[in-house]
Amino acid sequence: MDQHIGNDRLGVVTAPRTLHIERTLLGPVERVWAYLTQSDKRAKWLASGPMADFVGGPVKLTFQHSHLSSEKTPAEFQKYEGSGFEGKVLRYDPPHLLVISWPDDGQDSEVTFELSAKGSDTLLKLTHTRLASTDSMVSVASGWHAHLGVLIDHLEGNQPAGFWSNYQRVRSEYSRAIKE
Repeated sequence: MDQHIGNDRLGVVTAPRTLHIERTLLGPVERVWAYLTQSDKRAKWLASGPMADFVGGPVKLTFQHSHLSSEKTPAEFQKYEGSGFEGKVLRYDPPHLLVISWPDDGQDSEVTFELSAKGSDTLLKLTHTRLASTDSMVSVASGWHAHLGVLIDHLEGNQPAGFWSNYQRVRSEYSRAIKE
């Protein structure tokens, strides 16, 4: 499933119920860390909300997809507007490692963000484990793919491309790749 489209390559299934995506992000690790941990910066590409800076602390994310790009949210996705969840910080080692719990279909999955310098830029390794099902993996993979596209646009100083159109574009690719 390692299809390449520049910095837009598909993520890969690395173990059962586990998705891994890598992206090279413009700027130093500390800058990218701020986009992961500071609500105002995180809101630009993922979701707003407080995140504790210690293990065991709370994470509360609220999604406002209509704020991620100028694209109008399609009717079938309106139900996600303003949705959110509460999780916990499981590991916290600034500015290189953040692990949070992420509710998934009645159970907790885990998201790991690993940051390392790649010259003057940052290599992000995102791993989402303990996903509930194949359908969940497809949805989560498509969501992370689209969210990371918005993050890349912000870091590069570009107007973000359409979040939902990107999500829909890659969803069928992930569905084929993950269900094979």
